[in-house]
Amino acid sequence: MKQIVKVDFYFQHLDHIPIIDVRSPGEFAKGHFPSAHNIDLFTDEERAIVGTAYKQESKERAIELGYEFVTPKLNNFITQSLAVAPEKEVVVHCWRGGMRSNAFADHLLENGFKKVYVIEKGYKAFRNYVLEFFEQDFDLKVLGGYTGSGKTEILHFLEKKGQQVIDLEGLANHRGSAFGGIDLPPQPTTEQFETNLFSLLRTFNSNQPIWLEDESKMIGNISIPNAFYFGMIEMPVYFLNIPLEKRIEHLVKTYAHLDPDKLADAIRRIIKKLGNDNAKVALEALENKNYNKVVEIVLFYYDKYYLKGLQKRQESLIKELEITSANHEEIADFLISLLAQNNE
Repeated sequence: MKQIVKVDFYFQHLDHIPIIDVRSPGEFAKGHFPSAHNIDLFTDEERAIVGTAYKQESKERAIELGYEFVTPKLNNFITQSLAVAPEKEVVVHCWRGGMRSNAFADHLLENGFKKVYVIEKGYKAFRNYVLEFFEQDFDLKVLGGYTGSGKTEILHFLEKKGQQVIDLEGLANHRGSAFGGIDLPPQPTTEQFETNLFSLLRTFNSNQPIWLEDESKMIGNISIPNAFYFGMIEMPVYFLNIPLEKRIEHLVKTYAHLDPDKLADAIRRIIKKLGNDNAKVALEALENKNYNKVVEIVLFYYDKYYLKGLQKRQESLIKELEITSANHEEIADFLISLLAQNNE
């Protein structure tokens, strides 16, 4: 049995069933459904050839080429699909729910599959569904503070203590500064970042608060979805005012063990922002392993940058908290107790 289903029906009733994405590897790498398996009808090169034929010759010629590429792979499609869905029940989609997904679904049914669901309008419908999802109101608790405040570590303790937490920098594989990508895995595409954020938010209780860090619109090369970002900047910020020396100590622990050449490259990328003299002193301090001095110079710029962004918010939304403790778990406990008091 083949059934065409809308994307919202999939998430309401079918997301426990294996899902196969039959687009090309390049399309899949750019972004894909949560937990999707890629069994590509065409390689990236084959897809380009078929697309060119469609534009420059005719639809019939493109279909003819498609069959030539696909026919030798038919048996392998069944083998791969059975590995993904041994119960012979599966969801299939392509870019727009057209020929690729329907042909693949028919082939599975002809070779013993019991139920095959095809996503109507395919991955394109999913993208629209994700972006619309971010337009709803979330009860966001935004954790602010100058660079080096340990916000990420505090978020992790909040999560361990049962709070709903989004680590945007973790999802983006980036710490959010010129130094942020050093020794971290490559960033996902913005499209896949949005999917990963969507997947996490779907697991949360919408009636409970969600903690996350105050971020710029861009985290490295990743862009936070517009609707979600605008929701963030309209919410109160719990600004942790942590002493400079504590922040320097934390950043030295975080960055001093990283590749010094990569640290030097990061400093050079922000020379215009630091000023030539400051950058020169920072590079000399790095060479001499005087990490405290490096951090002190760099923080002078980043503190001004963060304050400028903070001042764009309504003053009434900034809840400044004087923090003397350097213990991230203690700060997490304090924030939980503060939230409880505010809800009384």
